[in-house]
Amino acid sequence: MVALTRSLNVASVMLKSMFWTYGKFCALHPWEVIIGTLTVTLCFMSMTMYSSEVKICGWNYACSNIDKMQSFSTIGIKIARDVAVMSLYLKFRDLKKIGSHYLLTVSALFALFSSLLFSIAVLNVVKIDHTGFSEAFPCLILLIDLSSASTLACFALGSTSPYEVQDNIAQGMSKLGPAITLDAIVQTLVFGVGTLSGWKQLETISYFACLSVLANYLALMTFYPACLALMLELCHGVIHEQPVSKFQFIMNKDGDEEQKSNPVIQVVKIIMSTGLVFVHVYSRWITDSVKGADTMLYQNIISTSDMNHKIQPEISFWQFYLGRLFTADYVTTLLLIILLGLKYIFFDVNIDTSMGSLLKDKRNKVEISTQTCFESPQSSECVKSLKNSSETEERHQVKKPSEGISALSNKEIIELVKKKHIAGYQLEKVLGDFERGIDVRRGLIDENLTDKSVMEKLPFKNYDYSAVYGACCENVIGYVPVPVGVVGPLFMNSKDYYVPMATTEGCLVASTNRGCTALKKSGGVRSFLLSDGMTRGPVVRFPTAEECMKLKLWLNEKEAFHFVQKKFNETSRFANLTSLQANLAGRYLFIRFVATTGDAMGMNMLSKGVENALRVLQDKFPNMEIMSVSGNYCTDKKCAAINWVNGRGKSVVAEAVIPGKVVREVLKISVPALVDLNIAKNLVGSAMAGTQGGFNAHSANIVTAVYIATGQDPAENVSSSNCITLMEATGDNNSDLYISCTMPSLELGTVGGGTRLQPQAACLKMLGVEGPNETPGKNAATFAQIVCSTVLAGELSLMSALAAGHLVKSHMRHNRAPTETVKCSI
Repeated sequence: MVALTRSLNVASVMLKSMFWTYGKFCALHPWEVIIGTLTVTLCFMSMTMYSSEVKICGWNYACSNIDKMQSFSTIGIKIARDVAVMSLYLKFRDLKKIGSHYLLTVSALFALFSSLLFSIAVLNVVKIDHTGFSEAFPCLILLIDLSSASTLACFALGSTSPYEVQDNIAQGMSKLGPAITLDAIVQTLVFGVGTLSGWKQLETISYFACLSVLANYLALMTFYPACLALMLELCHGVIHEQPVSKFQFIMNKDGDEEQKSNPVIQVVKIIMSTGLVFVHVYSRWITDSVKGADTMLYQNIISTSDMNHKIQPEISFWQFYLGRLFTADYVTTLLLIILLGLKYIFFDVNIDTSMGSLLKDKRNKVEISTQTCFESPQSSECVKSLKNSSETEERHQVKKPSEGISALSNKEIIELVKKKHIAGYQLEKVLGDFERGIDVRRGLIDENLTDKSVMEKLPFKNYDYSAVYGACCENVIGYVPVPVGVVGPLFMNSKDYYVPMATTEGCLVASTNRGCTALKKSGGVRSFLLSDGMTRGPVVRFPTAEECMKLKLWLNEKEAFHFVQKKFNETSRFANLTSLQANLAGRYLFIRFVATTGDAMGMNMLSKGVENALRVLQDKFPNMEIMSVSGNYCTDKKCAAINWVNGRGKSVVAEAVIPGKVVREVLKISVPALVDLNIAKNLVGSAMAGTQGGFNAHSANIVTAVYIATGQDPAENVSSSNCITLMEATGDNNSDLYISCTMPSLELGTVGGGTRLQPQAACLKMLGVEGPNETPGKNAATFAQIVCSTVLAGELSLMSALAAGHLVKSHMRHNRAPTETVKCSI
């Protein structure tokens, strides 16, 4: 059973890889694929599969009057046609609601060629009778696969740069290809059963349906991805003038979950396909013994049909259809098409990109499902419908229907949220007002709180939430003001810096500021960047440890590194892979990618590059199973020896020499006392406690305070606070103090994340490192040096306070006197 499971996994990986390669080929060579496909189609339209002597009754030739195909019931065919037209209209309406003109255009192009051109080309090969084709035409419309076409377009439109288009199309083909292929097989086998019925009308329509499925499959797997790649290439400038967020709702970061096929449905399809294959085998081959007698009758029918065919006038395909198009039987269908077309063009044009379908009841009252109203909350019809379905069943009249839900009171909106007609986390989007959306959410939470004064104490007004929504926080109910102090001037590398620190710990800013004063009087601090490299460590699995080892050894080769580096660097103009480190545990392989990321902290950049690299590695090692893009081998936001030893992010050192006079007059302590305490506390004491990277007094204090003030991820302080503080007596008669702080894993950046928030950006600007630098990475490197130097100032001051016995006294005085001005003595 295990072997079978492994075989199925390997087969699945190989199948996805095959479709990915195929999709990549179509995207890389769109012109060749388009021209080749059209050429083959034109050849099909101008050739005949059978010679004039071979005529199959009911399939490629009109039979005699005895067996001549009779149309289905006129009513049944008419209903089928009208249903097909309505189905096509709804499909295009659904596409329009997505809001992308590109998606609509390419999907319409695909529908045109897949349902008509390719089908006619294939049907022309076997010279099918036009009468049968007209009855089967509704089936062709119903079989148009716009959902797969639009899904593949979603992958392509999610691209943020030209090189991503090809990879995204290939990824889409790898995800959709197996399911589309299985669906085509199932549909062909299902319709194929109709060809075994013995009812000539049904057999003919079933044959047409089978060929239409194959034609659609051919177009979707060849012509369409090539057209998609070519269109996006030609429209590159137009697309990339739009912000990437325009297409994020199409891709949906949880889109991978949505694209996953239901395994139960897939198994049912496979079982059903197997059963249908047996049906076909039984009908086509096992019953050969009874076909002898039918052969003579069949040949007679062909002969009779051939005679009848010769006396029938020859008319072209288009003559036939133009003649039938304006018959009474088709008038109502034409009228339906015209009406739906006018409605689509003139009345559906203003459908908002977030709106769902609105269904009118007999009294023209709008009844909207929960999901529909979730998608279209601004519509006045939605408001009236939701209010009619409230618990009180009271009827409310919207005074300003044009304003939609925003015209309701907060209390009424809260009731709609409780009924789950509106998603609570989307209140800002629903109301089109950040502050009011937060106010409504606060009211919803306030109803569940015992103390009703809680929300009154949490501020929420006068804040720029536009930078928060969709980027920094969800379900916002306000903000927590954190006091921001400033220390400085910090004289580092011959330049003064004023460092903002957001903290609620008394005396922290004052103490660090005292350290800055001592450093300023001593000539300042020098800081250097030792290395730069953010990391991401995915985990992959192989069937055996031996195969795992082969990849590990291969990654050690120079050519292999350059191959992976090329694929990794393709994903960003700032990402540059600098090294790989692989280690295995049994059949698990952990690969640590190290890369520079410009001025960004770079975790998302690393993740994107790693995914692309793993994809090409999987092509070379098909047995490799990608378990997670992060296997805790990075290591992010966790205490880890690998970060302490090898570094992560920015590795920085800062040093200074403090004259003995400054130590005595400013720090109120002697040099020998500081050196002795540093050995006892920061070195021996930390070793006794078994700390990892914690050979310091309080580096986490400074790191966290600066991180909060400048919009960094505060959780990164876990490894960013790794620091070893060293103190030595130096100078004449060892009267001066040498101090250094070495921090191997400062994870920070000056772009992205919380740095986009206005207060945090202001703090970065105070340091002169806001945003990206003309030299990528320079701002982030300077920022890391500032953080390390500020930590040194804090270490110097706190250690002096501890050695002099001032710490407890200062904190007690500060924390015990809330109403009077207190001076910290440290």
